[in-house]
Formats: sequence, C-alpha cells, structure tokens
Amino acid sequence: MCRAQSWYSGLMIQERIIIQRCFLPGLGATRAASALAFGRHTHDQFGIGVLNQGAQRSASGRGPVEAIAGEVITVNPGEVHDGAPLGGPRAWRMLYLDPTLVTRAATEAGMPGSESIAFAQPVIRDAALAALVLRTHALATDPAADGLARETALVELLDTVLRRHASHRSRAALPAAIARARRRIDDDPAADTTLADLAAEVGLSRFQLLHGFRRETGLPPHAYRIVQRVLRARGMIRARVPLAEIAAALGFADQSHMNRAFLRVTGATPGAWAAARA
Repeated sequence: MCRAQSWYSGLMIQERIIIQRCFLPGLGATRAASALAFGRHTHDQFGIGVLNQGAQRSASGRGPVEAIAGEVITVNPGEVHDGAPLGGPRAWRMLYLDPTLVTRAATEAGMPGSESIAFAQPVIRDAALAALVLRTHALATDPAADGLARETALVELLDTVLRRHASHRSRAALPAAIARARRRIDDDPAADTTLADLAAEVGLSRFQLLHGFRRETGLPPHAYRIVQRVLRARGMIRARVPLAEIAAALGFADQSHMNRAFLRVTGATPGAWAAARA
C-alpha cells in the first residue's frame, strides 16, 4: 500500500493505491484514490474497473476518453494508456484478468475467435456491469467469502462483458525493423542496450528507430524497456523471488531504482505487490 499527502485545488487528500490479495486464480485487484496523473504505460492483463468517485481523462489505444463516477473503465493487454484527474481527485476499483482467463471464458461461451477477443470501449456506461465488477472485486478480495460465490460472480462478470462489450482485435503488423527491435527488448529487458546499438542491429538510424518505435508502439524504446522490466519483475514477485534479486536480475541500478520505476508504471511499490502475494 502506498500513501502520501497531496494538495489539489487547495484541499489535502490522502493518496492511496492498494494492491490487494485476490482469492481467485488469474485475477489481481487494486483500489485507489489519487489526484496524481499517471504516465503512459501498459499492462500484460485485461483490466476492468469502476470509477467510483470523481472523473478522469485518459489516452488509450482506442482514443482519448473521459470517465465519470459510476462508469466502467477497461484496458486490453499491451494497450498504451495514461490517466489524469479531471476537476478533482478520483477513486476507483480495478480487476486485472490474465488473458488466458478471458480467452477461456470466451471459448466456453462459444464465441468465435476467442484468441483475438478484446474489450471494445475504454469507458462503458452500464450500471449492471458496474455492479458486477464491484461485486466480483469485493468477493475476490474477501478471505471469508464463499468460494462458490466468488467463482459465480467472476463468471457472471465475464459473461456480461463478453456478450455486451467485446470485439475482436485486428492487429496491424509492425514494420519488420520495429518488430525486431521490440522483440530484442522483450527477449532481454535487462540488457543495457543503447539506442545506437539497437538501431544498428535492426538496420535503422537512431532517429528512424526512435520515431518509428514511438509511432508503432506508443512509447519510445527506453520507456518500453522500463515497462517490460516492471512486468517481468511482477512475474518474479509472483514467484516470490526476493526484491533485491529481482532488481539485480532485471538491470535496475538498485532496489530504489526499481521502486521508482514501479511507482511510475503501476502507482505502487514492489513491496506493495509482494505484500499482496503474502
């Protein structure tokens, strides 16, 4: 859990981003209240949540959007997005679903092309869906909840969002050189590769690589590498690798450097993510 005092329009609020322990496999959860703006980043999971106070503006792979209290917010795996408060602090609850969980649900529901399934809109005005998100969030994070009730809530949520608000992603192929550069970072995000080295490896100038990579992925190479390090670190945290070992293995200068990267990308520290796995 991360907390900090912050000022917004003359009012002091409590910054609070809590990584919660989930009692359903393949599911993660957070609850947050913040007046902070979050930079561009991605997740390796589907995200679905409810903004339950205030409003926010964000840029997503599906276009710029605004969301107000009561609306459902979504993100697809790999989608570059950000978020900033609109008119005052906002609060939200979020569920993160492993892609296999969503594709399996689509297959079980008889939906064709389940491997390319996606949430269609970044903001959804659907009171029934919002209620299902909040119910699933509450049950998934309650250690005393009935297991059958948890699973039922999740299936009802997936059934509703897939039937009403799903589409199929058509992914345009990346230019070959940019695809090779991204694979190079994906394969070894810990490597201390320079922009010049990466450009030479894929046959581009530094300027061509920088502009092409940003245009095609939404992030410059160094920011994309930081996001991939954080995502890889979260997997190692799930495997209960000590934080100091993770920092060293993934090319962070030290644990403080990793903490700062986590805060920029997720809003919480590696320790908060580790505590949620305890």
